[in-house]
Amino acid sequence: MSIASAGYSITMRLHLHPDDPRGVGLATTAVGEAGGVVAAMDFVDSESDRLVIDLTANARDVDHAAEIADAVGAVDGISVHKVSDRTFLMHLGGKLEVRSRVQLRTRDQLSMAYTPGVARVCEAIAERPEDAHNLTIKGNTVAIVTDGSAVLGLGNIGPAAAMPVMEGKAALFKRFANVDAWPLCLDTQDTEEIIRTCEVIAPGFGGINLEDIAAPRCFEIEARLRESLDIPVFHDDQHGTAIVVVAALTNALRVVGKSFADITVAMSGAGAAGVAVAKMLKDENVGDIVALDSKGIIHAGRELNAESKQWLAQNTNSEGRAGDVLDALKGADVFIGVSAPNLFAPKDIELMADNPIVFALANPDPEVDPTGALEYAAVVATGRSDFPNQINNVLAFPGVFRGALDSRAPEISEAMKTAAARAIASVVTDEQVNRAYIIPSVFNAVVADEVAKAVRAASG
Repeated sequence: MSIASAGYSITMRLHLHPDDPRGVGLATTAVGEAGGVVAAMDFVDSESDRLVIDLTANARDVDHAAEIADAVGAVDGISVHKVSDRTFLMHLGGKLEVRSRVQLRTRDQLSMAYTPGVARVCEAIAERPEDAHNLTIKGNTVAIVTDGSAVLGLGNIGPAAAMPVMEGKAALFKRFANVDAWPLCLDTQDTEEIIRTCEVIAPGFGGINLEDIAAPRCFEIEARLRESLDIPVFHDDQHGTAIVVVAALTNALRVVGKSFADITVAMSGAGAAGVAVAKMLKDENVGDIVALDSKGIIHAGRELNAESKQWLAQNTNSEGRAGDVLDALKGADVFIGVSAPNLFAPKDIELMADNPIVFALANPDPEVDPTGALEYAAVVATGRSDFPNQINNVLAFPGVFRGALDSRAPEISEAMKTAAARAIASVVTDEQVNRAYIIPSVFNAVVADEVAKAVRAASG
């Protein structure tokens, strides 16, 4: 069962009888008995005939939130006047705004920021285009480009529906690395149109973050843009995921006393994230990888149309295994899931080698129940914030772009990705690392700076 979280929290405006001292306690008890968690309570107003209170509660999902509100409303003497979904309230008007970095209060300031003074700056850039990095926002700006075709956990929902995710991404760029990012949600899923659009908007940005574009189209888009542009192009669903997975696995192996060269990894998921993880693991000289897609283990004997899966067939599964996920788990030291929920039962982890490591990263429901998995695995990680060891791309992409922008790197190289993974892993010290702490918190203030520093060093 899912755990109540702020993602499904509601605020109920309650009217209570002012002469009944039990009202507040009865309301909070009703929330608890309904399976909710009281997050806050605020006294709003007191009138002769009623006491007005805002009660905030976390729920498991939308239906559970409605059940909580009904339970509170059923208490004698309590009236639920209004129920507000706190997540929707946060999104009213969007999550982003533009602010000027310069004062425009006087005629002199306007003359320098705009006409006539701005013309001199334009002419300087025309003579030396590279000066745009210093004299405009280009040096600190990233375009977050999506077609809405593969939004995490939601699928092909289109560009407008993808906007809230892209706004959130931009907010994270600013919060963790002071990078100004802007969503560009494209009303096309045509490869050529996406590539051309990125090429024509590139002069205004210092980098491009491709986001939630479905495989295999995302591979070609990134590869061709890396060839045609002189600014970093980074598909976060691929490389951000891979960087954080490798960082977390580096520390998980410290916990169990194994090395990359000695392990076999069973990996469910052969899309953008899975292929990128596999390639980065190969760069770490991993012992072997047994990769699966929805049809089973990928091997050289299978008919595979996608170029990315052909690469997996040629570069993984040295034993030529075939079968399903349970066949892949047999003897594996590590399971990495970037695929679909509920693929196997916790007890199936007994098929794995001693001290197994399980990264079940499907969201919101992992490949295996993480609570049950803890009974059988030495280390468990998920993509969720309500379990220990959250594998979250926010540990990577802000610092990666901060370092790339600062060094004016024309691309984000394999060396820069490896440096980023090692920087993230290094934040967890030998004294700190344990089965419940293999990866830093997303709010660890050190991470983005350490990643940026490592990326800058690797860029030259």
